[in-house]
Amino acid sequence: MKKLIIIITLFFSVVAIGQNYKTHMVTNGETIESIAKKYKVSTNELYALNPDAKTNFNQDMILIIPDGNADAGEVKETRAFVDYKKHRVKRKETLYGIAKEYGISVDDIKKHNTRLYAENLQKGDKIQIPRFKTVTTQEVKVNNTIRKYKVQPKEGVWRVAYKFNISVAQLESLNPDMGLILQPGQELNVPNIDNKDEKRFEEDYNYYTVLKSEGYMALNRKLGVTQEELEAINPELKEDGLKLGMIIKVPKTSKTTLVVEDIVNTNLSSKLTNFKEKKIAVMLPFRTAKLNLDAIDETKKKIRTDALLSASLDFHAGVLMALDSAKQLGISTHLKVFDTQNLSTEVAKILRDNDFSDYDAIIGPMLSENLNQVASELRKDNIPVLSPLTMPINLFDNVYQTIPSSELLVQTMINFVKSDTQPKHVVIISDSKNKVISDKLKGEFPSAKQVFSRNDKEGKEAYYINQNDLVNVFRTGRNIVFLETMNEGFASNVISMVNGMSTSSTQIILMTTDRNKAFDGREISNYHLSNLKFHYPSPNKTTDISSTINPFVRDYRRIYNVSPNKYAVRGFDLTFDLLLRLASADDLYQASSEDIETEYFENKFRYAKKMYGGYYNEAVYIVKYEDLTIVEAKL
Repeated sequence: MKKLIIIITLFFSVVAIGQNYKTHMVTNGETIESIAKKYKVSTNELYALNPDAKTNFNQDMILIIPDGNADAGEVKETRAFVDYKKHRVKRKETLYGIAKEYGISVDDIKKHNTRLYAENLQKGDKIQIPRFKTVTTQEVKVNNTIRKYKVQPKEGVWRVAYKFNISVAQLESLNPDMGLILQPGQELNVPNIDNKDEKRFEEDYNYYTVLKSEGYMALNRKLGVTQEELEAINPELKEDGLKLGMIIKVPKTSKTTLVVEDIVNTNLSSKLTNFKEKKIAVMLPFRTAKLNLDAIDETKKKIRTDALLSASLDFHAGVLMALDSAKQLGISTHLKVFDTQNLSTEVAKILRDNDFSDYDAIIGPMLSENLNQVASELRKDNIPVLSPLTMPINLFDNVYQTIPSSELLVQTMINFVKSDTQPKHVVIISDSKNKVISDKLKGEFPSAKQVFSRNDKEGKEAYYINQNDLVNVFRTGRNIVFLETMNEGFASNVISMVNGMSTSSTQIILMTTDRNKAFDGREISNYHLSNLKFHYPSPNKTTDISSTINPFVRDYRRIYNVSPNKYAVRGFDLTFDLLLRLASADDLYQASSEDIETEYFENKFRYAKKMYGGYYNEAVYIVKYEDLTIVEAKL
C-alpha cells in the first residue's frame, strides 16, 4: 500500500509538471504571500491549487505552483478609477497643460467633464480631475486556478467575496471593471475552489468587514462580541487571525451599523481653512406654476393651506439665513435654487439643462423619489446630495441621510436607559402591532415585565388595558415604562392609568422608542406627560424660541417679522453645517469623519459611512417633558 501511495504521488507530480505546473517545498519563514511573489502568481491561484494551505500552512509542505515561465501570459497594466480631485482653472491654463500636470490625458479630463467637449476652458472653472490606480494583471493560462462565476439574484460585492473566502479588494483585483453594483447573471473571475468549500450566506447572522488595524478588542468594543464568540462561528480565525478586508460572521444581535457613542462637539468655525467660493444648489417643491402671483390674497391663502409649499418657503428662508451667517465668517457662497414642482419630469429637466459637475453639494430634493433621481444621476460626478427632511430610498455613496434612522433612534433610547446606573424596574406596554419592538426591549432588559393590550369578545384587539393588568407590576422606587403604540386611544388609556399609579414611593417614568402622532392627539394630556417625565428619542431638540436671544432667531424675526418654525430652523442648521464642513476641508467627504459632531440651534450632525454606500447622521437627542416644556434629557 505504501508503494502504491508513492507511485500515485509521483504520477500526480509528473502530470502536474507536464501540464505547466511545478512544486515548491515551504521553508522556515516563508508565507503564502512571499511564495506567490517569488513565482509571480496570485495567492488566490496558490489557494485554488492547494486548499489545505488555507488552514494548515506549515514548513516542509509541498505546494503545487503554476509555472509562470512556461504558462504565464502577458503582464498587463490597467487603470482603475479611484476618485476626483478638484482643480480651479488659472489664467492661460490649457487642457493639455492641466493633463500633463496630473499625468493623465486630455481625453480623460473631457470624459469626466463632458461639457468640455462643447465648451472652451475658462479661467475660474472648477473641473474634476480623475485619479486612477494602476492594476497589474498577468494572464494565466491555468484552467484550475480561476474560473468564471455568474452572479445570483440579491448577491452584492461583499457577498460574492465572502462566498469564495476572499476580501472585496481581492475580488476587485480579479475583476477590475466589475463595478460597485452587481447584476444577476454578471460573470466574475473567482478562485476555483470546490463547491463544498464555498461559504454559505446564513440569514441568522450579520456580516462585518474588518477594517484597518482592527483587533479583537476593538471589535468587542464596537460589536459587543468576544474573540471566543467570533472564533466559534468563524473557525478560520483560529488559524489566520483577523486580516484587513476579510468578511466575518457576527451574531445577529451585534450592532454592526449602530455604534452610538457620545463625543465632544466640534466647533468648526475655529477650523476654517478653505475659503474658496462654495457652489450649492437647493431643490425644493415650491410649485410656483400653480400660484397666481397677481392675486395676492389667493397666494397668501395658498401658502397657509399648502403644507408642502409652506415647508419649502420656510426651509428656503433658513437656508438664506445660513448663507448670511457663513458670510460673516468669510465663507462666500454661490447659491442656485430650483423648483422641482414635485414632479419627476421637472427634476429630469433640471438635470438635463444644468451642469452640476462642479458643484460642492446639492440640498434636496425634499421628497425621497425625486432625491433618488438626482443622486443617481450625479453619482458619476461624485457630487454630494443631502436629503434634508426624509429618508433616502437608496443610500448611494454620494448621498447624505441627514435625518437619523428609526433603528438608530431605538438603539439610542435603549443605550440611554442602560447608561442610567440608578436602580430601576422596566415595564413594556404595547399593542400587538408593536410586538416586535416589545420583544426587542425584552431582549435588552430580560427582567422587564411585558403587558399587551386586551382583545374584545370577538377576539379582536380592543386597544386598552385595565387596572388588573398592572397589579403587582410596579415596584417601590423607579419604574421605567416603555409604551409602544401608534393608536391614540390606547396611548390615552395607558398614560392616564399609569399617571394615576405614580406616587412619591412608586415613581413611574414614561418612555417610548417612537414618538408618533398617537402621543399628540386630543385625548393625550400634556399634564400627564409632564408628570411622568415622558422621554423619547428625537432627531432634533425643541427650543423655546419665545425666550431665546439666539442671533439666528433675532435676525429671522427682524427680516420676516415672525419666529422661525421647525422647517426654517432645519434649513438654517443643515446649510450652516454644510458650509462650515466645506470650509474646513477640501470637500464634504473629507469633512465627514465619525469623530466630528456638530450642533447648532436644534439639530446636530455626526456622519458615519455605510460600508458600501453613503453617509448617515447618527447624532440623536433624548428629550423629555418637564414642567410642560420639552427639554434635552441628561443622565
